[in-house]
Amino acid sequence: MRFLFVHGTGVRRERHDRLFALVGARLTARFPDAAVDSCYWGDRFGAALGAGGRSVPGLKPVPAAAAGAVPEAPDGIDAETAEWALLLADPLCELRVLAEAGWPAGSGSGAGGEDGAADDDPFAMPGVQAAGIRVLATLAGLPPAPPHPGDELGALLHGTGLAADFPAALDAAARSAEAARAAERATGDPQARELATALARAVAAGALAAAGAEADCTGAERDRLVELLTTRLGGDARVPGARAAAFLGRLAMRVTTQPMLNAWRGSFTVGATPALGDILRYQARGHDLREFLHARITAAPGPTVLIGHSLGGIALVDLLALAAARGEAVPGAELLVTVGSQAPFLHELGALTALEPGAKLPYGFPRWLNVYDRQDVLSYLAGPVFPGDPRITDHEIGSRQPFPTCHSAYWKQDALYERIEQAVAEAEIG
Repeated sequence: MRFLFVHGTGVRRERHDRLFALVGARLTARFPDAAVDSCYWGDRFGAALGAGGRSVPGLKPVPAAAAGAVPEAPDGIDAETAEWALLLADPLCELRVLAEAGWPAGSGSGAGGEDGAADDDPFAMPGVQAAGIRVLATLAGLPPAPPHPGDELGALLHGTGLAADFPAALDAAARSAEAARAAERATGDPQARELATALARAVAAGALAAAGAEADCTGAERDRLVELLTTRLGGDARVPGARAAAFLGRLAMRVTTQPMLNAWRGSFTVGATPALGDILRYQARGHDLREFLHARITAAPGPTVLIGHSLGGIALVDLLALAAARGEAVPGAELLVTVGSQAPFLHELGALTALEPGAKLPYGFPRWLNVYDRQDVLSYLAGPVFPGDPRITDHEIGSRQPFPTCHSAYWKQDALYERIEQAVAEAEIG
């Protein structure tokens, strides 16, 4: 048995090599006797701006929603994901709440005035540094690049692709005016612990936002990163009744609505190059890529499990459907796994190369496992588009990450490989 991984849009050599190292290791661990190969196509068949981008005018800002309108949160949006969507858009937003609002009187030891400001604290000791100032000083003193081998924080940063962006994110949070003002207001230990959590979340969000699609970080890894940073700052990542987090959660559920997701779709579609370019190039000149994939699939004997991410899944669906329609099923292709793929949506639009709108999958098309995350606005359901086809199974995986991070977060989740293992067993591939 052989696995062949086909990457998605916008991926180039360096990113591909990191991604395939992860996917290959996970597949090999579950299928030690299988061959695991990759089909890198980015340089040869991917898009590039031949005129240096001269065709792109300045982008117009997305119109704001009507004043006072509070649409319901879309299906599947939970408070945690909504909060992180705000933090990725503005890593300092939680610190800004604490800087502006402070803490109410009586919120913890040492909180004197109405807003918890240090100069209002009747118990403040002359010459004794406020608890929040000490937390901020600790953050500023953290090493910008923790050692990789023996340090859990360093290993986590390297393993998630955040190591390169961590120093700048740490520096930005530590030097921010928001952190300085919040630290002044955190006069007691309870406020300092909450400040430590907010600072840790700001650093993590800053690194994630800077890394973008290059990050390979699940929600669990993100939470562990925050926990490790918080602990080093002397705080507790599970502060009950945290003031800023509660406010942020309410705000997030108001603004993380379908219009916002649509805005993300628009910004990704208009502004992402080469990601958008790869898709458009494939739609216009996909034949060469499909021929390349066919050659790679048939280059080795035996049953092959095809795994396609995003555009890679579209190309595989097209290839398999076109070959099956000609009565020439691709030799060895026993199982197709698409992950975060737009193939079902393109078919519904009538834009899938291989099939007319409303057409069924032809005889000879293999079993198809389609994996999606409802937070990933670039993933779609296949079953409802091909109703009644027993070869198709949709399977949902949740990374607990907002878009666009969730589009790349599938590959670290055990649930994905468990479902692939189940699909291989169901297809009786040996």
